[in-house]
Amino acid sequence: MAGESVQQYQSFCESDKQWQVRREFLLRNMQHFQGDNEMDRLLALSMVWANHVFMGCRYSEELLERVQDMAEGIEVEDAPQFTTRDEIMKRTR
Repeated sequence: MAGESVQQYQSFCESDKQWQVRREFLLRNMQHFQGDNEMDRLLALSMVWANHVFMGCRYSEELLERVQDMAEGIEVEDAPQFTTRDEIMKRTR
């Protein structure tokens, strides 16, 4: 799939900044997801990665490790920094 055709997968609520890095994630990993339903799997993994980076969503360690490996080398400028409840509680003690 060419870069132009991947455009159809941009979410209507996704900022241009978020889309550009998720688009890069998709393009970098497409060759590993050929065949029936494979694009759906790749799209789901790209959303897991984007949700983790931009919204601080948490997933299993195994899943996060997988998507972080898939995103290796993708630079996200001005990514938000998130603090977990446990980190906040440690600072107040």
